[in-house]
Amino acid sequence: MSVSRRDLLRWQFDLTWSLFELHLEQLKPEDFLWEPAPLHWTVRPGGEGAWLPDWDEAELDPVPVPTVGWLSWHIGWWWSVTIDHARGRTPRERVEITWPGDGEAAVAWLRGLREEWLAVLDRLSDTDLDAVAPFPWPADSGMTVAHMLAWVNAELMKNAAEIGQLRLVRAASAA
Repeated sequence: MSVSRRDLLRWQFDLTWSLFELHLEQLKPEDFLWEPAPLHWTVRPGGEGAWLPDWDEAELDPVPVPTVGWLSWHIGWWWSVTIDHARGRTPRERVEITWPGDGEAAVAWLRGLREEWLAVLDRLSDTDLDAVAPFPWPADSGMTVAHMLAWVNAELMKNAAEIGQLRLVRAASAA
């Protein structure tokens, strides 16, 4: 049986999302801002009700341990920008994408982004998959839209695993 590249990438995305849902369903409100280490990145209330992520343009060493809140913002940021690119919209800047303000709203935001992403995936043809990727690489990278979809799957899998591990560590620490 032959499976199209789009269908294979969609299957991989659906599998990754189903694993992520296992963690999303178990998260408690207090999990989102739990600080797992003295050196950490989180989201903080900013002006006008917006929650802003800790950020540094430099590669820090050691790398701060992110909170679940920061990771959920991070997913929302890269996914929102990827959807902008995939839909041919002007991509938003990182500073324009803020965290929704609590865990329940963050989970709803991520689930909404999933729905938007599925709409993007469902309209792609094999010809579309061969087009130059608009993101996250430079235009002359040789990467295709198919690569971009595979990157989304990998990035989501990595971030979902990080959130899951933080959830497990917090639960085990409280036991």
